[in-house]
Amino acid sequence: MSALSHPHLLGIKYLQDSDIRLIFETADEFSAVINRPIKKVPSLRDKTIANIFFENSTRTKLSFELAEKRLSADIVNFSASGSSVAKGETLVDTVNNILAMKVDMVVMRHPNPGAAHFLASQVKATIINAGDGAHEHPTQALLDAYSIRQRFGKDFKGLRIAIVGDILHSRVALSNIFCLKKLGAEVMLCGPATLLPRHIETLGVKVNHNLIECLEWCDVANFLRVQHERMDMKYFPSIREYIMQYGLNAQLLRKLSKPITIMHPGPINRGVELTSEVADGHQSIILQQVENGVAIRMAILYLLAGER
Repeated sequence: MSALSHPHLLGIKYLQDSDIRLIFETADEFSAVINRPIKKVPSLRDKTIANIFFENSTRTKLSFELAEKRLSADIVNFSASGSSVAKGETLVDTVNNILAMKVDMVVMRHPNPGAAHFLASQVKATIINAGDGAHEHPTQALLDAYSIRQRFGKDFKGLRIAIVGDILHSRVALSNIFCLKKLGAEVMLCGPATLLPRHIETLGVKVNHNLIECLEWCDVANFLRVQHERMDMKYFPSIREYIMQYGLNAQLLRKLSKPITIMHPGPINRGVELTSEVADGHQSIILQQVENGVAIRMAILYLLAGER
């Protein structure tokens, strides 16, 4: 079995393009597994994995849990609410106590950027970053790129991908930029100037504040929700104005000169970034993203388990 170049999955920026392609090839095999009548393989039956979530999550947590069960791993689920963390216990102490129970791998979501990187330097276990603040969300970026690969083929060179919405507060956006650029795609960011980080062009991306121009340019548009929970001030006058400028409806989609593929990492604020007609329409691959998330996470768990 080939191995990844890094012993943890802390962020896309630590992966090489060969790592990403290996993950995709491994996910191809697991995609076949989860679409057959018996959906389990014994690949990780000797491994114990702890899912440690310090933030609320539905899709990512369920997707990791299902991937672990499909691989026959033993699972420990930990939620910060009601735990010793609420009593003042440190992150390292919390994880070391869990590892003392002979846990091999830790999947962690944390509100602070860099938490997964810090933990990897402190404990003897494989760490998988399931999202750290507004920094990175590597498995989401990998499943997004994998979904694009299914639609357009293995060569990303010349593909034009737009990321639309709240870029400033999004960990998905940064990981997607790193991943798509490593694979050779062109990336354009679109959203209000107040929701775009300063100097983001230094990452090799284009910026356009006009949604129609952006959609005419791209082959794929990945829409992000406005993350009100991360905002400490108003970044635009009103939701109504945001919808008028950056929301996508079926009428606007039909006016484009070519068909484009619509994506969204979820959760969708229906009627804000996308109308239901667009989110559920034939140009959307949102449900394929969810399905591909299990195969991608199975591939990552399998490859990292082989490292140790």
